Amino acid sequence: MRSFSNLWYWIGLAVAWSMASYWVMGVPYDMIQRAGRVEGDAQDDLETIVRVNCNRITSLSEQSGLSMIAVASAILTSLVIMGFWYSIEFAQAVFLLMFPMMFVGLLSVRAAIMIQRRELSGKALRSYMLRHRLMVQLIGMVAILITAMWGMYHNLAYGVLR
Repeated sequence: MRSFSNLWYWIGLAVAWSMASYWVMGVPYDMIQRAGRVEGDAQDDLETIVRVNCNRITSLSEQSGLSMIAVASAILTSLVIMGFWYSIEFAQAVFLLMFPMMFVGLLSVRAAIMIQRRELSGKALRSYMLRHRLMVQLIGMVAILITAMWGMYHNLAYGVLR
């Protein structure tokens, strides 16, 4: 299970982060752009989809948020122990993919709560969604940088042909 020298892992990492930054809280980025250019019906569609997704995210976090955090913590702890204590490369690779995505999920829950609490609409909603997307992209850039550095270190230290 060589992960850091496997091209498919890096393709999967790139796809995961590009999807995370394209789908802002379940809303495609081009829809946000179109609502800013056209307004009218496009803005109404954006507000409707954001409202539906915010309701979905907040109800999910209220109903099963604590159990989701407990399960995610158990999985991440298992990956850390297997990956970094027992030196299982596959567990390291999965951890380096999942851990930053946990922050994206928590950021999305926070954004959904703030959008509902402030009752954002129009330009304020688009601005908030674009700021959220920027934060996801920053998390993604840092995560890819750390993963690439760890992967290069791992490949150089342990050798590709091990």
